[in-house]
Amino acid sequence: MSNLFIVATSIGNLEDISLRAMRVLQEVDLILCEDTRVTRKLLSRYDIKTPVISYHQHSSVKKMEQIRSLLKEGKNLALVSDSGTPGISDPGNKLISFLINENNALTGLEYIDLKIIPIPGCSALLAAACISGFPIDKFTFLGFPPNKNKRNRFFKELFYQLQTFKHPVIFYESSHRILKTLEEIYNKSSDLNYKIVVCRELTKKFETTYRGTIKEVIEKIKHDKIKGEFTVIIYQNK
Repeated sequence: MSNLFIVATSIGNLEDISLRAMRVLQEVDLILCEDTRVTRKLLSRYDIKTPVISYHQHSSVKKMEQIRSLLKEGKNLALVSDSGTPGISDPGNKLISFLINENNALTGLEYIDLKIIPIPGCSALLAAACISGFPIDKFTFLGFPPNKNKRNRFFKELFYQLQTFKHPVIFYESSHRILKTLEEIYNKSSDLNYKIVVCRELTKKFETTYRGTIKEVIEKIKHDKIKGEFTVIIYQNK
Protein backbone atom coordinates (compact mmCIF):
# COMPACT_ATOMS: atom_id res chain seq x y z
CA MET A 1 0.00 0.00 0.00
CA SER A 2 1.11 3.55 -0.78
CA ASN A 3 0.17 6.53 1.35
CA LEU A 4 -0.46 10.10 0.28
CA PHE A 5 -0.48 12.36 3.33
CA ILE A 6 -2.28 15.71 3.01
CA VAL A 7 -0.25 17.74 5.48
CA ALA A 8 -1.31 21.07 6.96
CA THR A 9 1.65 23.38 7.58
CA SER A 10 2.18 26.83 9.06
CA ILE A 11 0.08 29.78 7.91
CA GLY A 12 2.60 32.30 9.17
CA ASN A 13 4.55 31.45 12.29
CA LEU A 14 6.70 28.37 11.63
CA GLU A 15 5.69 27.02 15.05
CA ASP A 16 2.13 26.53 13.79
CA ILE A 17 3.02 23.05 12.49
CA SER A 18 2.04 19.97 14.50
CA LEU A 19 4.35 17.30 15.88
CA ARG A 20 2.56 14.71 13.77
CA ALA A 21 3.07 16.76 10.61
CA MET A 22 6.79 17.05 11.29
CA ARG A 23 7.09 13.30 11.84
CA VAL A 24 5.25 12.52 8.60
CA LEU A 25 7.38 14.97 6.59
CA GLN A 26 10.47 13.30 8.04
CA GLU A 27 9.31 9.76 7.21
CA VAL A 28 7.87 10.03 3.68
CA ASP A 29 9.92 9.39 0.55
CA LEU A 30 9.07 12.70 -1.14
CA ILE A 31 7.25 15.95 -0.37
CA LEU A 32 5.08 17.57 -3.07
CA CYS A 33 5.06 21.32 -2.55
CA GLU A 34 3.55 24.40 -4.12
CA ASP A 35 6.83 26.35 -4.02
CA THR A 36 9.94 24.38 -3.12
CA ARG A 37 11.68 27.51 -1.80
CA VAL A 38 8.89 28.20 0.70
CA THR A 39 8.70 24.60 1.88
CA ARG A 40 12.48 24.30 2.26
CA LYS A 41 12.44 27.17 4.77
CA LEU A 42 10.05 25.17 6.95
CA LEU A 43 11.98 21.93 6.50
CA SER A 44 15.27 23.64 7.30
CA ARG A 45 13.83 25.04 10.54
CA TYR A 46 13.14 21.50 11.77
CA ASP A 47 16.14 19.80 10.12
CA ILE A 48 13.94 17.70 7.82
CA LYS A 49 15.98 16.48 4.85
CA THR A 50 13.26 14.74 2.80
CA PRO A 51 13.55 15.48 -0.97
CA VAL A 52 10.95 17.82 -2.48
CA ILE A 53 9.34 18.13 -5.91
CA SER A 54 6.95 20.82 -7.12
CA TYR A 55 3.23 20.46 -7.60
CA HIS A 56 1.21 23.67 -8.05
CA GLN A 57 -1.80 25.21 -9.83
CA HIS A 58 -0.01 25.27 -13.19
CA SER A 59 1.18 21.67 -13.02
CA SER A 60 0.13 19.59 -16.03
CA VAL A 61 -1.69 16.27 -16.20
CA LYS A 62 1.73 14.81 -17.05
CA LYS A 63 3.00 15.90 -13.61
CA MET A 64 -0.03 14.29 -11.93
CA GLU A 65 0.66 11.10 -13.88
CA GLN A 66 4.28 11.24 -12.68
CA ILE A 67 3.04 11.52 -9.08
CA ARG A 68 0.70 8.57 -9.65
CA SER A 69 3.64 6.54 -10.98
CA LEU A 70 5.61 7.26 -7.81
CA LEU A 71 2.71 6.00 -5.71
CA LYS A 72 2.40 2.93 -7.95
CA GLU A 73 6.07 2.18 -7.20
CA GLY A 74 5.15 2.05 -3.53
CA LYS A 75 6.46 5.49 -2.54
CA ASN A 76 4.86 7.32 0.37
CA LEU A 77 4.30 11.00 -0.44
CA ALA A 78 3.28 14.11 1.47
CA LEU A 79 1.43 17.01 -0.14
CA VAL A 80 1.87 20.48 1.35
CA SER A 81 0.91 23.97 0.21
CA ASP A 82 2.81 27.20 0.84
CA SER A 83 0.70 27.68 3.95
CA GLY A 84 -2.22 26.08 5.70
CA THR A 85 -4.19 23.02 4.66
CA PRO A 86 -3.78 21.66 1.10
CA GLY A 87 -6.97 21.33 -0.92
CA ILE A 88 -8.75 24.29 0.71
CA SER A 89 -8.89 26.92 -2.05
CA ASP A 90 -5.70 25.27 -3.26
CA PRO A 91 -4.59 23.11 -6.24
CA GLY A 92 -4.18 20.07 -4.01
CA ASN A 93 -7.82 19.14 -4.58
CA LYS A 94 -7.15 18.64 -8.33
CA LEU A 95 -4.44 16.09 -7.61
CA ILE A 96 -6.54 14.22 -5.05
CA SER A 97 -9.51 14.11 -7.45
CA PHE A 98 -7.26 12.91 -10.29
CA LEU A 99 -5.82 10.06 -8.21
CA ILE A 100 -9.24 8.94 -6.96
CA ASN A 101 -10.83 9.07 -10.42
CA GLU A 102 -7.92 7.24 -12.06
CA ASN A 103 -8.07 4.50 -9.46
CA ASN A 104 -11.84 4.13 -9.83
CA ALA A 105 -11.42 3.60 -13.58
CA LEU A 106 -8.67 0.96 -13.33
CA THR A 107 -8.35 -2.65 -12.25
CA GLY A 108 -5.62 -5.28 -12.14
CA LEU A 109 -1.99 -4.23 -12.28
CA GLU A 110 -2.76 -0.58 -12.99
CA TYR A 111 -4.80 -0.18 -9.81
CA ILE A 112 -2.94 1.39 -6.86
CA ASP A 113 -3.58 0.26 -3.31
CA LEU A 114 -3.62 3.90 -2.16
CA LYS A 115 -4.61 5.46 1.12
CA ILE A 116 -5.10 9.24 1.31
CA ILE A 117 -4.53 10.41 4.87
CA PRO A 118 -5.27 13.90 6.27
CA ILE A 119 -2.76 15.38 8.71
CA PRO A 120 -4.85 18.26 10.07
CA GLY A 121 -3.59 21.56 11.36
CA CYS A 122 -3.60 25.24 10.45
CA SER A 123 -6.11 26.90 8.16
CA ALA A 124 -6.50 30.67 7.82
CA LEU A 125 -10.22 30.08 7.33
CA LEU A 126 -10.64 28.41 10.74
CA ALA A 127 -8.14 30.65 12.51
CA ALA A 128 -10.17 33.73 11.52
CA ALA A 129 -13.52 32.06 12.18
CA CYS A 130 -12.65 31.14 15.77
CA ILE A 131 -11.86 34.76 16.74
CA SER A 132 -14.63 36.44 14.73
CA GLY A 133 -17.19 36.61 17.54
CA PHE A 134 -19.88 35.65 15.01
CA PRO A 135 -21.98 32.45 15.33
CA ILE A 136 -19.95 29.89 13.38
CA ASP A 137 -22.14 26.82 13.82
CA LYS A 138 -22.85 27.31 10.11
CA PHE A 139 -20.98 29.33 7.49
CA THR A 140 -20.29 29.51 3.75
CA PHE A 141 -16.74 29.59 2.38
CA LEU A 142 -16.30 31.09 -1.09
CA GLY A 143 -12.53 30.92 -1.64
CA PHE A 144 -10.93 33.80 -3.58
CA PRO A 145 -13.15 36.18 -5.60
CA PRO A 146 -12.54 35.71 -9.36
CA ASN A 147 -10.59 38.34 -11.26
CA LYS A 148 -12.87 39.17 -14.17
CA ASN A 149 -15.89 37.56 -15.81
CA LYS A 150 -17.22 35.57 -12.86
CA ARG A 151 -16.82 38.38 -10.35
CA ASN A 152 -20.45 39.55 -10.45
CA ARG A 153 -21.59 35.97 -9.95
CA PHE A 154 -19.34 35.75 -6.88
CA PHE A 155 -20.98 38.79 -5.27
CA LYS A 156 -24.46 37.52 -6.12
CA GLU A 157 -23.64 34.26 -4.36
CA LEU A 158 -22.22 36.14 -1.37
CA PHE A 159 -25.34 38.28 -0.89
CA TYR A 160 -27.64 35.32 -1.54
CA GLN A 161 -25.97 33.38 1.27
CA LEU A 162 -26.08 36.34 3.66
CA GLN A 163 -29.71 37.23 3.01
CA THR A 164 -31.18 33.76 2.57
CA PHE A 165 -29.39 31.70 5.21
CA LYS A 166 -28.27 34.56 7.47
CA HIS A 167 -25.01 32.90 8.46
CA PRO A 168 -21.47 34.26 8.06
CA VAL A 169 -19.74 34.17 4.69
CA ILE A 170 -15.96 33.75 4.60
CA PHE A 171 -13.57 34.34 1.70
CA TYR A 172 -9.90 35.06 1.01
CA GLU A 173 -8.46 38.09 -0.75
CA SER A 174 -5.02 39.31 -1.79
CA SER A 175 -3.37 42.55 -0.66
CA HIS A 176 -3.64 44.26 -4.04
CA ARG A 177 -7.40 43.64 -4.32
CA ILE A 178 -8.68 43.82 -0.75
CA LEU A 179 -9.79 47.46 -0.85
CA LYS A 180 -11.41 47.12 -4.27
CA THR A 181 -13.33 44.05 -3.11
CA LEU A 182 -14.54 45.62 0.15
CA GLU A 183 -15.57 48.79 -1.70
CA GLU A 184 -17.55 46.73 -4.22
CA ILE A 185 -19.36 44.96 -1.37
CA TYR A 186 -20.04 48.26 0.39
CA ASN A 187 -21.41 49.88 -2.79
CA LYS A 188 -23.79 46.97 -3.30
CA SER A 189 -24.89 46.77 0.33
CA SER A 190 -24.56 50.17 2.01
CA ASP A 191 -28.22 50.04 3.10
CA LEU A 192 -27.80 46.69 4.88
CA ASN A 193 -26.59 46.07 8.42
CA TYR A 194 -23.48 43.97 7.81
CA LYS A 195 -20.68 43.47 10.30
CA ILE A 196 -17.26 42.40 9.11
CA VAL A 197 -14.05 40.90 10.49
CA VAL A 198 -10.91 41.05 8.34
CA CYS A 199 -7.77 39.19 9.43
CA ARG A 200 -4.39 39.99 7.92
CA GLU A 201 -1.04 38.17 8.26
CA LEU A 202 -2.49 35.56 10.63
CA THR A 203 0.06 34.13 13.10
CA LYS A 204 2.81 36.38 11.72
CA LYS A 205 4.57 39.23 13.51
CA PHE A 206 2.22 41.91 12.15
CA GLU A 207 -1.03 39.96 12.52
CA THR A 208 -3.93 42.41 12.49
CA THR A 209 -7.68 41.97 12.97
CA TYR A 210 -10.10 44.68 11.80
CA ARG A 211 -13.68 44.73 13.10
CA GLY A 212 -16.70 46.93 12.46
CA THR A 213 -19.01 47.90 9.62
CA ILE A 214 -17.70 47.50 6.08
CA LYS A 215 -17.16 51.26 5.80
CA GLU A 216 -15.28 51.40 9.12
CA VAL A 217 -12.98 48.53 8.14
CA ILE A 218 -12.26 50.09 4.73
CA GLU A 219 -11.12 53.29 6.46
CA LYS A 220 -8.91 51.36 8.91
CA ILE A 221 -7.20 49.37 6.14
CA LYS A 222 -6.63 52.51 4.07
CA HIS A 223 -4.46 53.89 6.87
CA ASP A 224 -2.31 50.77 7.23
CA LYS A 225 0.40 49.29 5.04
CA ILE A 226 -1.33 46.63 2.97
CA LYS A 227 0.56 43.35 2.65
CA GLY A 228 -0.08 39.63 2.90
CA GLU A 229 -3.28 37.72 2.34
CA PHE A 230 -6.58 38.56 4.01
CA THR A 231 -9.39 36.43 5.40
CA VAL A 232 -12.75 38.22 5.34
CA ILE A 233 -15.87 37.26 7.34
CA ILE A 234 -19.17 39.06 6.73
CA TYR A 235 -22.27 38.64 8.86
CA GLN A 236 -25.70 40.23 8.66
CA ASN A 237 -26.31 41.63 12.11
CA LYS A 238 -29.88 40.94 13.18
